[in-house]
Order: sequence, then structure tokens, then C-alpha cells
Amino acid sequence: MTSDASPSAPPLPPIAFLKGHGTENDFVIVPDPGNEIRLPASAVAALCDRRAGIGADGLLHVVRSAAHPEARSLADEAEWFMDYRNADGSIAEMCGNGVRVFARYLQRAGLVGAGDLAVATRGGVKRVHIDKDGGDITVAMGRALLPEEGATVTVDGRSWPARNVNMGNPHAVAFVEDLDHAGGLFAAPPFAPASVYPDGVNVEFAVDRGPRHLAVRVHERGSGETRSCGTGACAVAVAAARRDGADPAVTGSPVTYLVDLPGGRLAVTEHPDGEIEMTGPAVIVAEGRIDPAWLAAL
Repeated sequence: MTSDASPSAPPLPPIAFLKGHGTENDFVIVPDPGNEIRLPASAVAALCDRRAGIGADGLLHVVRSAAHPEARSLADEAEWFMDYRNADGSIAEMCGNGVRVFARYLQRAGLVGAGDLAVATRGGVKRVHIDKDGGDITVAMGRALLPEEGATVTVDGRSWPARNVNMGNPHAVAFVEDLDHAGGLFAAPPFAPASVYPDGVNVEFAVDRGPRHLAVRVHERGSGETRSCGTGACAVAVAAARRDGADPAVTGSPVTYLVDLPGGRLAVTEHPDGEIEMTGPAVIVAEGRIDPAWLAAL
């Protein structure tokens, strides 16, 4: 007896993933050297969902630069491209904590060793140094841009002037008396004028804890309040240096700020030539497989 039924398609192979964090800014890591895995915004948002998915502040799509159309021109400078997505699935230019976790994954996978490497991002090529023996990771974050036009941030009837700092992605830095004044940061704090940040903005609320020592809470565009934000820590340090009269381009000396975020501490150093380095931990905590049928159903 013959059957007219079509043979069923072979099951799709499971998709490998890892989970990591840098000062508790956490990420789903999807290794995909050949850029073969389709990750639409809906899939990224589902993977980052903390109840129905794996849960994360963002997703690190690990792709060889030569295999990704947005990074192909950088392949001679950096073998690997960090295709970063926010938790809502939107594309972001850069993520400072994400770069450290990205580098830690490459080291864990045996793709790089301790020492120096370059990582391509939408915010340019970032130079990374991995300490020996699993120590901290330092990222050369580039130079900050300081647009003249600032904004005013308002929460629960209180308003503060916010310094406009661009670290490859936009930031509004407000110095406050108490971090509780930031309120609930799941929703984006209102700012004005809207024209200053037409594509939205990461907002940092900072207080002084001592000389060259700050504490910060942050709303990350597309993710809500996160436990840490690397580019945000850099933006706060730059804004504080200008406020404190410690601009290295003027003084001729580098300046370092310790930045405490809910998830841990980062050290940010700005040099006289404007280059900024950020140092902090990066940890891989788990690995597993994503059910491709679940992903396809999205």
C-alpha cells in the first residue's frame, strides 16, 4: 500500500545558548559564527522574557564580522562582531557590560586567550584586555561626545538638568541628592525637549559617595531599569569629571572614578587624549539549548 502523505521534515537542531552577566547586567548569548540563526525582534524579546523565556537585559549574538553585513567592513580589524539587541528586541549600538561578557564567552569557547583582542560593534571596534587567571576585563570604550544641547529629566514632580553624553549610544546624566528620587525606572523617565534624543535615551541618576566615587541607578533604553550599565557608568564618570573641573584634556592627567551600580562596581578612567577605559568582572553562569520548535512558533 502506498501513501500520499508527504514525508515529515526533519526536526530542527536545538540552538546553543549561554547565560552571563557583568555586574549583574545579564545577557543571553547565542553563538552563531556564520550568521545563520534568524533572530527577529519578537524572538529576542521572548528569549529575554524573565517568566516565559530565559530572561536577560539583552542578547549577545556572536557572529564572525565577515559573515554579518553590518560588520563586514570591520573584519580586517576585528574577527568577531557583537550583534547586540535590547531586551525588547530593538537593536542597540553598544553595551559596555555586554562587550566584557562577549569577550569572556570567546575566551571560554577557546576562540581567544587572555590578553588583547578587538570586538566589532555598531559603535565601532572596541579594544579589550582579558586579565590572566579569570580576572577583570578592561574595555577601551572610545571617546565621549558631549553635545551642547542638554535636557531636563522629570520624575514625580522633581526635575534635574541632565548632561548629554554620547558613548556610541545616547545618555542623559542627572546628579541627584538621593537615588530614591529616580522612582521606578521600568518606564523611561520623561525628558524635554524631545528633540535632543529623537530615538530615546539611557538615563542615569547619580549621587556622590566620596571623592571620585559615585553611585548610580539607570534606565536602559529598551530594557528598563538594569542592575548595571557599562556605557552609562562611563557617561556618568565623564559628566562628573566636567562638573568637578577634572577634565583630563585640561588638566593633562588621567582621572578615575569608581562607579557603584546595584549589581557591582566598575572603574572608569578617562585619559588626556579622551580615551576611556572601563574595567569590571564578566561571568558565564550557565549554558543550554533552545528548543527550535518553540522559537519557530514565535
